[in-house]
Amino acid sequence: MKNKKIMIYGAYGYTGELIAREAVARGYHPILAGRSAEKLQPLSEELGMPAMAMPLDASETLERTLRDMDVVIHCAGPFSATAEPMMRACIAAGTHYQDITGEMQVYQRAHTMHEEAKAAGIVLCPGTGFDVIPTDCLAAALHRAIPTATHLTLGFDSDSGLSPGTAKTSIESLGVGGAVRRNGSIEIIGHGELTRTIDFGRGEKFAVAIPWGDVATAYYSTNIPNIEVYIPMSPRRAKKLKRLNAFRWLLKLSWVQNWMKEKVDKSVKGPSEDKRSEQKTWVWGEIRNDRRGERKIGRVQTANGYDVTVHGSLAVMEFLLDYQGEGGYFTPSKLCGFELVEQLPGSSLIKIGID
Repeated sequence: MKNKKIMIYGAYGYTGELIAREAVARGYHPILAGRSAEKLQPLSEELGMPAMAMPLDASETLERTLRDMDVVIHCAGPFSATAEPMMRACIAAGTHYQDITGEMQVYQRAHTMHEEAKAAGIVLCPGTGFDVIPTDCLAAALHRAIPTATHLTLGFDSDSGLSPGTAKTSIESLGVGGAVRRNGSIEIIGHGELTRTIDFGRGEKFAVAIPWGDVATAYYSTNIPNIEVYIPMSPRRAKKLKRLNAFRWLLKLSWVQNWMKEKVDKSVKGPSEDKRSEQKTWVWGEIRNDRRGERKIGRVQTANGYDVTVHGSLAVMEFLLDYQGEGGYFTPSKLCGFELVEQLPGSSLIKIGID
């Protein structure tokens, strides 16, 4: 398995570099790839791994290169622009695809490409990091507890800081609004529109619904028609967030988006290793069948989001290197089972009960 060929595209980004370093530490020899040869060179020289610079719009070159690869871990955002070209190149080349996106539209697009991937015999599995392994696995475990569920609510509480890529993804959502699933369809709602009090695992906190990827992926994993996802937020901050609804038209303009993202590049750095080691994440879920009056709560604790992304991506990669099943689109829990999150360093077992 260690001799199989892996490409990490976007290896010089904050999270891509963490994944590359851990892959090398485990004895793998990944191809470090990305759009900039200048940014790839220092990491390539330090790790002693080959580097390959190529733009995603060079489709023929990309496909030709990918024919020699068994798995691609795609780490170069914004995934709303980069995921589909890489997925299409992987389908054409016969290479398994995974990425670390949290962008809902990427999950939706991958889902529409299921039959193409199946015909090619390759797996498309976006979201093999903190977005969305912990919440997706918890959703799948809860669904086993109440298979007839009508409502699923998920959430997480974390002290983790943002990487530049995650901060930019958050900026993109400012001009769109929140999102929930109602009766099987995704609905856009206002920022701060839905709130509730949740005990994620360390006491009750005021929480706000956010447009997290599980609004798409948890539906693909469970077929539960009503889904919401929450994070803790102070009531004061929630009120400020709600005020942004009047300016969503402005916040979606490209020049405003670019200006905010430039500020991120100048000011946001990913957390250090010491900082990450201090940070834990509490993941919570509630599943209900309102017609039968059934309700259960699930919880799992994980390491910080970036360590989950590193170890989760490599766990899925290792699964795919030995994969003999059908191709197509998969969520992490549909591909590897809900136990995947429990197997990651720093994770607890999933606990489901009534409280």
